[in-house]
Amino acid sequence: MAKLMINKNKKEGTIAPEIYGHFSEHLGRCIYEGLYVGENSEIPNVNGMRTDVVEALKEIKIPVLRWPGGCFADEYHWKDGIGPKENRKKMINTHWGGVLEDNSFGTHEFFELCRQLGCKTYINGNLGSGTVQEMSEWVEYMTFNGVSPMADLRKKNGHEEPWTIDYFGVGNENWGCGGNMRPQYYADEYRRYQTYVRNYDPQKPIQKICGGANVDDYDWTRKVLETTHDHTVPEFHGFMDGLSLHYYVHPEGWEIKGSATDFDEEVWYKTLKKALYMETLVERHGKIMDQYDPDKKIGMIVDEWGCWFTVEPGTNPGFLYQQNTIRDALVAGITLNIFNKHCDRVKMANLAQMVNVLQSVILTEGPKMIKTPTYHVFHMYRHHQGATLLNSTLTGVGETGIGEWKVPEVTESVSEDAEHIITVTLNNLSADEEKEIEIVIAGDEHIYSVKEAKVVSAEMHAHNTFDAPELVKEEVFTAYKKCADGIKIMLPPCSVVELRLQ
Repeated sequence: MAKLMINKNKKEGTIAPEIYGHFSEHLGRCIYEGLYVGENSEIPNVNGMRTDVVEALKEIKIPVLRWPGGCFADEYHWKDGIGPKENRKKMINTHWGGVLEDNSFGTHEFFELCRQLGCKTYINGNLGSGTVQEMSEWVEYMTFNGVSPMADLRKKNGHEEPWTIDYFGVGNENWGCGGNMRPQYYADEYRRYQTYVRNYDPQKPIQKICGGANVDDYDWTRKVLETTHDHTVPEFHGFMDGLSLHYYVHPEGWEIKGSATDFDEEVWYKTLKKALYMETLVERHGKIMDQYDPDKKIGMIVDEWGCWFTVEPGTNPGFLYQQNTIRDALVAGITLNIFNKHCDRVKMANLAQMVNVLQSVILTEGPKMIKTPTYHVFHMYRHHQGATLLNSTLTGVGETGIGEWKVPEVTESVSEDAEHIITVTLNNLSADEEKEIEIVIAGDEHIYSVKEAKVVSAEMHAHNTFDAPELVKEEVFTAYKKCADGIKIMLPPCSVVELRLQ
């Protein structure tokens, strides 16, 4: 029989809550219609933020939100999004769909959204088409508590007290949409720009994020770190607190990608195999980071990840709107387990994107809102936030799949919280076979029982619609029993399961 061995005595680090972070870009209907409807909307809102969406997001304990992009960040000029809304610049969003951007959602609105969510802030600055002065003045506008032109302007615009920037990204995808730069050139620009991202409040230091690689571009990681660490004292660790990594799962490749809802069993396994590739990326980029940062002072920041499929038929191709099935739930469960197990290096991750774009946790249509299968996985996994990773090993688990697309039958991660409750999250990757697992806890004389058990499971194509909003949801899991050595459970096919043990 397959066994999950948990070693209670072997604690392997703290799972940063920020691993469960999210991303909101001025793209499609993520911000407008999704998160923000304006103060005058008939849709219930608080200061323009959709009440139903905010309340749903609070339930999954959003730890941090990244804004305003993405590719949009490197053409965003922050002064266009402050002051009276009727005076703000209107422009065409050339990156995403060629639609009007009226800048009614700007700096003040972002911090108001984060206030309502109770989450940390991750601002992405414009290195690609902006100036050092522009970035420096934005930081001053947001965080300076003295007398200065930018602090005075913030007060004039209605916000007396400074805000807190928890994370600041200096550019985005500067190997591509952020300027098509070479790694050495970007790294030199990063060094220059970050100099002027000042910590005006020593009690609230801004963590600076350097733009990292696209997928498996290990050369980018190496050359960026080599350049940022050159002529730099070790304690500055390359002038950065984090280095980003972007990876999307598109089963049929970049050009075609594939349908979000119409796929066969082979494509099911192909998608999950590509999701598992995240572990290879984390390990290989991590080894390069170890050469320059052996003490792991620099966090790996996977600030764009998730499934990227062909847009839904009849929708604007620049809006990246896609449905979300049980397959997405498995990709989320697999990926979050990988991040948990590499929490010594991965310090933040941001699912792309929060609402109505790519692998969203929420979809909206006018006043209607639905939670996706991915939402329910994040809701279960919230118990890992801030918990201690425990050493865990699966034995007796084979492979499943078709042809070259073979994957492990089960993946997992295990943590223990401050109340000594153990959270076990398991994914059964098989499309059609259940899997029995025995959970054994070593290093503890206590007998553990199941405090709570939940499951997200359905046929592989199952998804929620505005007509059937709860076809896929988190449900009570009962397929477990106590045995001599521990707990036996039966994982349904296509399932993400959480057990809370005490």
